[in-house]
Amino acid sequence: MLRTLSKTLLVLCLAAVALFSFSAPASAVTKLSQTDAAAQLKQAGITWSSSGNCSTRSNASCTSFDQINQSTVTGVVTLKKASGCAINITGGTEVGHASGTQSHYNGYKVDVAKGSCIDAYVKNSFSKIADRGDGYPQWRSSAGNTYCDEGNHWDITYI
Repeated sequence: MLRTLSKTLLVLCLAAVALFSFSAPASAVTKLSQTDAAAQLKQAGITWSSSGNCSTRSNASCTSFDQINQSTVTGVVTLKKASGCAINITGGTEVGHASGTQSHYNGYKVDVAKGSCIDAYVKNSFSKIADRGDGYPQWRSSAGNTYCDEGNHWDITYI
């Protein structure tokens, strides 16, 4: 009986060690709901717009924040504070953007309307890097975020 009890305790201890040894990967990101992201952006004085006047993620005419990374929202808020510029987001996590790991749909990117203030801030504050594969010019911040001038808006990737 003592031998059976010892084996049972050993199995339970090994199971406990295995259970409590699990940890989330370092690359885990916090995803936000539309409501939570919009509240943070609104509090920072950031606006958003869409051609469809909507926020449905499955509609390419909308500007959605559903499943956006917390780090992306924090990055946009930091951009607003650092630049002192008006920021209007014109693209978020909605369908219709290019795919990829660090994509709009996966929560890493936003599109921001161009304007003289934000244009000057990006070009004067960040380092010009090689043009993107499609020929659009890019700048990189010291934090590693990429600002791509797509002509009528900034395509920003927050890493």
